[in-house]
Amino acid sequence: MSENLASRLRDVSSAVAAAAADADRDASEITTIVVTKFHPAALVAELADLGVRDVGENRHQEAQAKAAELSGLGLSWHFIGQLQSKKARQVRAYASSIHSIDRPALVDALRSDDDVIDGFVQVNLTDDAGRGGVLPAELDALVEKVLETPGIRLRGLMAVAPLDGEPRRAFARVRELSESVRRTAPEASALSMGMSQDFREAIFEGATHLRIGTLITGNRPTPGLTSN
Repeated sequence: MSENLASRLRDVSSAVAAAAADADRDASEITTIVVTKFHPAALVAELADLGVRDVGENRHQEAQAKAAELSGLGLSWHFIGQLQSKKARQVRAYASSIHSIDRPALVDALRSDDDVIDGFVQVNLTDDAGRGGVLPAELDALVEKVLETPGIRLRGLMAVAPLDGEPRRAFARVRELSESVRRTAPEASALSMGMSQDFREAIFEGATHLRIGTLITGNRPTPGLTSN
């Protein structure tokens, strides 16, 4: 097992705990999802040996293969990337939650009368539609659709801070939107926001789920050169 991996995981855990303390929050209410994009299944297995249970992936084909290979480890797989509607049913077969619900067609594709998956509505805080997420002006309508669709348990909102903005200001905006959503769905209180470079700011604005990759896993291998 890599000592560097264990050390990085300890360092991030300590940093999350310190930020929570500074924000007068309980660190136990914050879930760190380790993002393992492009890393092999062997690294995910090492993380599991170190106590990690929440793993994030944003490419369906890669996530599906890893989830199948590591099915006996008791991991919770979080799908955090943009999701094609035609892949929705395949993703919900292995994922415990989807953090990127951003349009009515995807909600329809995720509908199920057989089982329930956790869902986060992704909010786009930029003017770039390619970044994924629903525009704030369209959020209420999408939330209503999720709430009335069988098979999805709305947990809350997800967002990525804009590349050229102040992260804490962006996360404060998500918190405000969350407060509005909770007037309709009080139980949808979770906030999936904060990554390697800005998780401290996210914690101060109420993040409940952090999506942290390279700070824990190290630099990603070159896509296409790593087997699952």
